[in-house]
Amino acid sequence: MWVRKTFEELTKHELYSILQLRVQVFVVEQECPYPEIDGRDDECLHMWKERGGRIEAYCRIVPPENESGHYSIGRVLVTEAARGSGAGRELMNRAISFLKNEIHAPSISLHGQEYLRAFYGSFGFKEVSEVYLEDDIPHVDMLMEIR
Repeated sequence: MWVRKTFEELTKHELYSILQLRVQVFVVEQECPYPEIDGRDDECLHMWKERGGRIEAYCRIVPPENESGHYSIGRVLVTEAARGSGAGRELMNRAISFLKNEIHAPSISLHGQEYLRAFYGSFGFKEVSEVYLEDDIPHVDMLMEIR
């Protein structure tokens, strides 16, 4: 089952599950101590795939910070148990479709880990920065032009 909710629509249980999963993947698995809860969740649309009451894949749609900014897809993750199932590809397709067809965003940005460049590139994202270290993990900024 696919779910899409604003911050205000999230139940306490859903919010707790999302934050717990993001910390598990981005802080614990990647051994990267950083402030995962960044103060932007209340602005975002949260999208995830659930099976048996558990989140398998998740991302958030982040609005532009200013008028010249881009909508972005962030905190993209697939649980270890669901990796290789196609859930990540379906998640990205749903997020892109939402931004393209419902928001009518002219472009979409993302701040991805370097090892996922080809994955994001397969959706039409182009690299717009050199690879750089953030929290000791190689990242690259990518952009998809819709119009």
